[in-house]
Amino acid sequence: MKLTILSFDWKKIEKDNVFSITLMTKAWEITVLDKHLPLITSVKPSTMYYIFKDENNMPVRDDLAIWNWVVEISNSEVKLLIDMLVDIDDLDVDHLQRARIEAEKAMEKYKNAKDKVDMEKFIEAEDNLLKSIAWLKLYDIKK
Repeated sequence: MKLTILSFDWKKIEKDNVFSITLMTKAWEITVLDKHLPLITSVKPSTMYYIFKDENNMPVRDDLAIWNWVVEISNSEVKLLIDMLVDIDDLDVDHLQRARIEAEKAMEKYKNAKDKVDMEKFIEAEDNLLKSIAWLKLYDIKK
């Protein structure tokens, strides 16, 4: 199976010999195997991983943190178009932990507001929380 990941920040991953791909859609987590039924669905901010065979024909797992957008599955090919693609080398854990705490505080503030809630700010805080959790999970997986 072939995997192609393209992000809006121009990072690109192309892998052949992929055995499986596991990622979180807006509805649930899916694992894609060769000859999967065709599917187009949105992707949730989360971690994903894929297992491929290296040059020695040994299985290798690679984990990534991804952000919103879409996945297209057709027969033996998976294409992901995503906002952001993060690998372990790109992470600043202290900054991510602070960002997670700030996002949690912002969500709590908007959740407990007695008057009108600014839903746009609440959604932005929720997105920031999901992003920082996915990045921290990636760090925990790969450290």
